[in-house]
Amino acid sequence: MKSSPGKMLALVFTGLVAGFACTMAVATDAYPVKVVKLVTHSNPGSGSDVFLRRLSTRLGAIMGVKFIVVNEKGGSGSRAMALLAESKPDGSIFYATTPTFIFTSQLSSPKYTYKDLEPVVNVFSDQEILYTRADGPYKTLKDVMDHAREGRGRWGAANPGSLERQALERLKEVSKVQAGVVTHSGGGELLINVLNGTLDVGVGEYQELLSQVQSGQIRLLAVFADKRMQELPNLPTVKESGYDVTVHKFRGIAGPKGLPPNVIAAWEKGVQAVLKDPAYMKIYKEDALTPDYMSHADYVPFIAKFAADSATFFKTHGVTQ
Repeated sequence: MKSSPGKMLALVFTGLVAGFACTMAVATDAYPVKVVKLVTHSNPGSGSDVFLRRLSTRLGAIMGVKFIVVNEKGGSGSRAMALLAESKPDGSIFYATTPTFIFTSQLSSPKYTYKDLEPVVNVFSDQEILYTRADGPYKTLKDVMDHAREGRGRWGAANPGSLERQALERLKEVSKVQAGVVTHSGGGELLINVLNGTLDVGVGEYQELLSQVQSGQIRLLAVFADKRMQELPNLPTVKESGYDVTVHKFRGIAGPKGLPPNVIAAWEKGVQAVLKDPAYMKIYKEDALTPDYMSHADYVPFIAKFAADSATFFKTHGVTQ
């Protein structure tokens, strides 16, 4: 049965409309820019720098963009936050969030603070571990606490406003011991003082301690996390050891205020996908990073609560810059 010319034209028109609709759907799903800057306040080779570079190698193909890592150093993150805050919210620039951008905002007076940025997604947590020298007298966290109850404890952390300092001060509070917490300019100086016996224990990230663990120089005692690490299943948590103290060192992404919903949705979809990518899983497991995905809806209140808790800590302990 032959079709009439009118019916054929109608079919052609319908096909064109359907094809146009499909094209529009693809265009709507496509990321709005082709090149995206990922900014960190840290030096090349630092934790945040490595995090962004390794993430971008796998995430770029998933999101269909080219990522460029920018090291905007200065002011412990204040320059990087200013760069983001003054940028257009078009999906072309983002910032690697860690507790530092909260602490810098609260302990100094930058023009722009964490409140001027939009938390997008969280990706990982770094685990903070209590450690001692391998040839020292402490075999367990209990040994450390028993010694501290005698009034002789000396514990070490990084700078005065660090998450490590907060972990140790909270441990003192819940255990009712009077150990002194000695702060340092960085993790390297802290490690030296633990190894030479000046300090009983220190707190650091697993990645920072890995070479000393492998060489047998230090002993890991407990992790300040909600649950045991997959890489170290025999290492107890501080909470398991009888002290309800956990800390959350996050690694995520923030952008300028006013990001459109499609950009946020693209990041949420992309990060969830890359965390399941076998090649990337191999990379982040080697770095002992714990996947800790939070959507935009969860990350915004998380950052607000983290900041409120930090502000309370700084006030209570008289921490200033």
